[in-house]
Amino acid sequence: MITKNPRIQRRLGIGCAALVLFGAVAFAQAPPPPPILPPQELDRLVSRIALYPDSLLAQVLAGATYTDEIPPASGWANEHSYLHGDALANAINEDHLPWDPSVQALLPFPSVLDTMARDMAWTSQLGNAFMAQQQDVMDAVQRERRKAYDYGYLRTGPQIVVTPGPYIGIAAVNPGLYYVPLYDPLIVFAPPRPGLFIGGAIRFGGGITIGAAFAPWGWGHASFGWNTHTVIINNHPWARTWATRRTYVHPYSVQRYAPARRVEHHEVHEHERREERR
Repeated sequence: MITKNPRIQRRLGIGCAALVLFGAVAFAQAPPPPPILPPQELDRLVSRIALYPDSLLAQVLAGATYTDEIPPASGWANEHSYLHGDALANAINEDHLPWDPSVQALLPFPSVLDTMARDMAWTSQLGNAFMAQQQDVMDAVQRERRKAYDYGYLRTGPQIVVTPGPYIGIAAVNPGLYYVPLYDPLIVFAPPRPGLFIGGAIRFGGGITIGAAFAPWGWGHASFGWNTHTVIINNHPWARTWATRRTYVHPYSVQRYAPARRVEHHEVHEHERREERR
């Protein structure tokens, strides 16, 4: 029923105008989707991590989608770099860390988090591309791996097992021991220069133990379905996209903790006044 009461009509008009204004402000504040990157740009973007073992690469891509959590996580990892294995897993649990489990999964790798934190522009672009162009990002990884393999740099060794084929897989020799590869993308993704020792182009840092204690963060159950363009973390396809980034919650068995509530100055002063009155 349409009312003819002028007062009610004015109120309805004001309410509708407020809703339209609120919608316009919300739309204006919503960030636009990231630009679609061409293959060459994606190749450059993934080049520094393309030769990581599949499980580690999957965790890096997932964690990069929570860009703002990378710097504090990197700081925590550096402060606790003396802890390893079960002791590190216990410390992560005891500290009730507020970051997404995909970010916490990288805490055993301080050097990886440090690389991400030192170049936040790159990390942000990587995370956005993975949310907006997951299939394209995976294709770029395969293109870079193919170059390194065809030029003779990427081979099975004491630290990794390289599986050639239509899709190149990289796995840790020991599923519970990971080595982060160290290489110069300008070298391993280009034809070797005459006289260059190919075998020394990819080096590895110290081994990092990832045992059963880290299973709640998806370790042991992170992989790629290269032919289906699927990323599996904790036995579930990773499905965080640009459209669902604010609502997506990936299934983990680790408990999640909310960030600590910020205490404002006026709350501190009010508490002091109450104490004085007492």
